[in-house]
Amino acid sequence: MTWNYVEANPFSSSTGSLRLILKAVIEGVSRLPGVGEGNAEQRDARARIRECTERTASISTDPPYYDNISYADLSDFFYVWLRRNLSDVWPDECSTLLTPKADELIANQYRAGSRAQAEEHFESGMAEFMSEVAEHQPADVPATIYYAYKATETKEGEIRTTGWDTFLQAVLDAGLQVNATWPMRTELGNRLLASGTNALASSIVLACRPRPTSAVLATRGEFIAALRQELPDAVRVLQSGNIAPVDMAQSAIGPGIKVFSRYARVVEADGSSMPVSAALAIINDVLGEVLDGEEAELDADTRFALTWFAEHGYSPGPSGDADSVARAKNTSLAGIEESGIGEARAGKFRLYERSELPPDYSPVDDERRTVWEATQHLAAALERSESEAAEFLHVLGGYGDRARQLAYLLYQKANDRGWASEAGAYNSLITAWPNLRTGAATVAAAAAGPAQQTLL
Repeated sequence: MTWNYVEANPFSSSTGSLRLILKAVIEGVSRLPGVGEGNAEQRDARARIRECTERTASISTDPPYYDNISYADLSDFFYVWLRRNLSDVWPDECSTLLTPKADELIANQYRAGSRAQAEEHFESGMAEFMSEVAEHQPADVPATIYYAYKATETKEGEIRTTGWDTFLQAVLDAGLQVNATWPMRTELGNRLLASGTNALASSIVLACRPRPTSAVLATRGEFIAALRQELPDAVRVLQSGNIAPVDMAQSAIGPGIKVFSRYARVVEADGSSMPVSAALAIINDVLGEVLDGEEAELDADTRFALTWFAEHGYSPGPSGDADSVARAKNTSLAGIEESGIGEARAGKFRLYERSELPPDYSPVDDERRTVWEATQHLAAALERSESEAAEFLHVLGGYGDRARQLAYLLYQKANDRGWASEAGAYNSLITAWPNLRTGAATVAAAAAGPAQQTLL
C-alpha cells in the first residue's frame, strides 16, 4: 500500500520537512482574501448542499475518479495510528475501528459485489450529487469541477473512457452545461505512477452552469460539423499553452463536451439520444482529424517519414512500398536518402534512429533540410542535455516551431502503436519546450552581445 516513502526528516530542508510544509501553507494563506471565514466538516456532500437555501451554494469540487483510487482503504493505513493517539481528542471522528466505506462514492467491484453493482453505485450517486449542484448553484456563479481520468476499457464491443463518460453523463443529465474548460498542471511528475511512464500531468477544470431552457436539439451531423468548426482553434490554444501530448486527448475533451452540452439533446438517426460515451468517441476522432490536418503544413519528405513511421517505426519495410508512399507524398526515395532521413538497401527501406544521427549536424548547411530531421535532432540533443537542445533550437530559429508541431503528431502515432519509449521522447520535448525557448533566447543574447577581447 505504500508506493511512496512515508518516512521524512521533519528537521531537514527536503520534501516532508516542517520548513517546506510551513512555506507551502504561508504561500497559500498569502493568496487568500483579506476577509472571510471558513470551516471544514466531515459530511456527505449531498446532505451539505441540501441544507443551503435555493441557489445559494457555490460549488467547487474535486470528485472521486470512478475506480482509480480506493481512498477509504488507503486511509486505514494511517487511521489506525491516528485513532490510537487522537480518539480522546476527536471521539466522533475516531468512533469506528476502521474508516467508513459503504457510502464512499467510487466504483469498487469488490465492495459492491460485482462490476455492474459498482457502476450503479457510482453512477446513481454522482447523478444525485450533480442534481443537487444544479438545483442549488447560483445562476451568476459557475460551479467548478476538477477532473482527471485516463483509462480505456472495452465494454460490449466499444472502447470507453469509463470514468469520464459516467461522470460527464451525470453532469449533463443533471441539467448542467459546460461553459468553459481549462487544463491545469496538477500532478507531480516525481510520483511513482508518473515515474518512467507517460502519465497524465494535467487535470481538467469544468465551469458549469444550468443549461438554458431555450437549448435546442441537434442531429449527429450538426454536432460533428460544430466540432470540426470549433475544435481546431481550441487545439491551437492548447498547443500554445504547451499542453503535453500525453494530456492533449484529455484536454480536448473539455472544448468538445462544451459543444455537446450546449444542446438539449443530440439525436441519433434512430431518434435516440446520443450518450456521452458516443460523444467522447466522436470528439477523439475529430481531434485526430485536426492533428492529422496539420501534416499538410510540413515538407514532402517529412510527410513521407511520418506516414512510414506510423506503419513501420524504425523497422525496415519493402522498398517498393516505400517508393509508393514517397510518390504519394510528391517526393522520391532518392531524395529522401539525400535528405538524410533514411536509407534503402537490399530491397528494404528504413528510417534512421536518433542514435544514428550525426551529433555535429547543422541545419544551416543542410541543402535539403526537413522538419523530420530538425525534430529528431532536437529530441536526440535533449536526451543528452537540455542546454545542447536549447543551443540547437537557437540555430533552428522560427523553424523550430514546425519541429514542435511535428512532435505532437509523432507522439500521437507512437502512442497509438503502443511505443511508450518513443512516445515519451516527444512528450518530453514538448514538456521541456518553455525551458528550451528560454535557453535559446539566452544563447541568442550572448551571441548578440559585445565580445571580450585581449588589448595586448
